[in-house]
Amino acid sequence: MKYYIIAGEASGDLHGANLMKALYKEDPAADIRFWGGDLMQAVGGTLVKHYRDLAFMGFIEVLFHLKTILNNIKMCKKDIAAFKPDAIIFIDYPGFNLRIAKWAKELGFKTHYYISPQIWAWKESRITDIKQDVDKMYVILPFEKDFYEVKHHFPVEFVGHPLIDAINNQPIIDAAAFRKENQLNGKPIVAILPGSRKQEITKMLSVMLSVIDDFLDYQFVIAGAPSQEYSFYEGFITNENIKFVSNKTYDLLRIASAALVTSGTATLETALFKVPEVVCYKGSWASYQIAKRIITLKYISLVNLIMDEEVVTELIQDDCTKKRISEELKKIIEPDYRKTLLGKYDVLEEKLGGIGASQKTAKLIVADLK
Repeated sequence: MKYYIIAGEASGDLHGANLMKALYKEDPAADIRFWGGDLMQAVGGTLVKHYRDLAFMGFIEVLFHLKTILNNIKMCKKDIAAFKPDAIIFIDYPGFNLRIAKWAKELGFKTHYYISPQIWAWKESRITDIKQDVDKMYVILPFEKDFYEVKHHFPVEFVGHPLIDAINNQPIIDAAAFRKENQLNGKPIVAILPGSRKQEITKMLSVMLSVIDDFLDYQFVIAGAPSQEYSFYEGFITNENIKFVSNKTYDLLRIASAALVTSGTATLETALFKVPEVVCYKGSWASYQIAKRIITLKYISLVNLIMDEEVVTELIQDDCTKKRISEELKKIIEPDYRKTLLGKYDVLEEKLGGIGASQKTAKLIVADLK
């Protein structure tokens, strides 16, 4: 059968790659075209558009790139119509994907949504379009099933979180060899995860790295995003206590003692690797002012949202300062605090539903088509 998958971000590329592997197991003759990234491309199929050309963040930034976004939507529709897939699989990325879903449903294509848009955070009104335009929804967060089925009377499948699979499938590394290969010294590591888009990396790295003089016994290691070149990060590497690794975030987290993490999927990844973290986020002034008026969640990190309590500290906008980051980083490297935090991480992992999310989803999609 023919599958068309649309993932518009780095996290979608990761989950899309694992879903593709599972689809090939369930349907060895699968013909897959996709919008995604390097990880999906390594699995097989045909890459139509790379996510690095799609990633625009913030309300104002999207307005500036509206013409490009509209051209991408037009190109995507044309490509789907020519390919005539048996199923279209959307992975998160709602601003783009829900537009395509509406068009696709009108033309009679089967529409499957893997990893729900976070409409429980904002734009809950999108439930109307989802109920109308999405045939099957596969959710990965435990509270999403009640949100859809109890609150909105829309049946969904809770498949568990694919990050557990992604992490379990990651080979164990030789820590000493990794340090040598990446010119890291013997000091304990503070991993710096500033995001994957240029806009957020530029805004976050300066403030995250501002605390290095308070932690001379540690080395700070920037996790470079696969979508960005080393030259983009060079200007931030200002002394010997700042190191850089590219496209090796999971390996870095395996040996890190602590982490500073920009909000998003990375907050959950860091917790599943059992690394104490501080969540940091700064947006543009205008985007932040808009966001705080329409987003009513108590927390911004997935860790706290799933646990429904403040497990990890969130430093947002004006709280995201050198002073506050330094204070919180000192707290999480203290042994007793670390022990308590890791206990909370164990509970978090239990809530996420265990291994097999990608395989469960692939089985359900193929069974529906058959």
